[in-house]
Amino acid sequence: MAKSITKKDDHSGQGAKFLADVHYYFDKAARLTKYEPGLLSQIRNANSIYVMHFPVRIGDKIEVFEGVRVQHSHHKSPAKGGIRFAESVDVQEVIALASLMTFKCAVVNVPFGGAKGGVKINPKNYSVDVLERVTRRYTTELIKKNLIGPGIDVPAPDYGTGPREMAWIADTYATFKYEDIDSLACVTGKPVGQGGIRGRKEATGLGIYYGLRELLAQTSIMKKLGLTTGMDGKKVIVQGMGNVGYHAGLFCQRGGGVVIGIAEYEGGIYNAKGLDVDAVFAHRQKTGSILNFPGAKNYKNSAEVLEEKCDILIPAALENQINITNAKRIKAKIIAEGANGPITQEAEEILQAGGVYILPDLYLNAGGVTVSYFEWLKNLSHVRFGRMSKRLEQTNQNKMLDIIEKHSGKTISKSQRDLMANGADEEEWVFSGLEETMITAFHEINDINNAIKKCPDFRTAAFISSIDKIAVSYDLMGVWP
Repeated sequence: MAKSITKKDDHSGQGAKFLADVHYYFDKAARLTKYEPGLLSQIRNANSIYVMHFPVRIGDKIEVFEGVRVQHSHHKSPAKGGIRFAESVDVQEVIALASLMTFKCAVVNVPFGGAKGGVKINPKNYSVDVLERVTRRYTTELIKKNLIGPGIDVPAPDYGTGPREMAWIADTYATFKYEDIDSLACVTGKPVGQGGIRGRKEATGLGIYYGLRELLAQTSIMKKLGLTTGMDGKKVIVQGMGNVGYHAGLFCQRGGGVVIGIAEYEGGIYNAKGLDVDAVFAHRQKTGSILNFPGAKNYKNSAEVLEEKCDILIPAALENQINITNAKRIKAKIIAEGANGPITQEAEEILQAGGVYILPDLYLNAGGVTVSYFEWLKNLSHVRFGRMSKRLEQTNQNKMLDIIEKHSGKTISKSQRDLMANGADEEEWVFSGLEETMITAFHEINDINNAIKKCPDFRTAAFISSIDKIAVSYDLMGVWP
């Protein structure tokens, strides 16, 4: 029986397995390029790894926490990557995640090197006060080693962290670096009122939807999968009701998809006629569980939900969730990787042999770092998107509508004017930029996949795309003594 996500899962060895899989995919793609082995080795391996142990007083005792920060690549500055708070954090896992960030940023043309960090802690076991002290202490360690800053290394939220923790990081950095007027750009994913950007919360899930939408528009691919084009009517199963899974399911539902299954660590629910994502989310907020949702069938083992027949499966929880033990029972036609590394290398071979099309994490969940890039730009420019242009756009549109009224003799109603002459606000700018990023990256990867005869899949093409772009950066640097 497939293993479900539980709070007490043993993650020992998973970090090493995750890193081995990332290296396997990289090597598979590198063999299809013509770059020299030394350059490929530089692109493949982590540049720097810092492991720290720091004390935090809790009541009348002192507890020592382990923290990690990995900067995988410096081909672009700054490095960029989230901070994970989880008991499963280990150095190998963080290296794997940092590696993916390097390739992910390159794939979607975001000018950052890859990084990642983590603290070995279960946030559910500590009060908000203790979590704040842990976050600030971890940030202090990064500052002491010059491992954080707007032009050095810019963290973001990840599993177990969110806007609250990012605000603590920004405040701690500003306390030490009070002369840095760009201090807010030291971290992204902050609350909007504290230097964040509108649309960041939805970014990864919306990016997943945009990527799926582009794939579903490819007539030849859909024909091979036995599917019609477009999202309309597609049966979707989502693993994870966190920020990524919730928004991915929500946007797929709004785009015409039917979410029939949802899995979480406490179990899973299924309804062949469809589940309302917002209603399930509200139910979980109220009861603490997705189970016992009206009209849905309960699954004690959440992994069993992933094995139900569907068109699209979105694993948006943790790595290694689809593995050699359950891959043969997966009945989805498309797997859209919302999480980092949710499919093991062995499982991927089984799935591809069965005709499953995989949209890889390397591309598909890059919406978060894309909008983090926009937030970083906003912080450096000290002005929100739309502030300089919204009213000008509105004025010019109204002038155009006045001319149309004058020459047509027809009156344009106020509601029509409001719809047609409303300048773009920050969220609209962000969503537009994200959509452009995901569309452009999809077609760059798809073109590589079609052009290279030996390229076996979309993941390999995505790695080739990233290797090409990173290699150019190193070539421009020259050979330094």
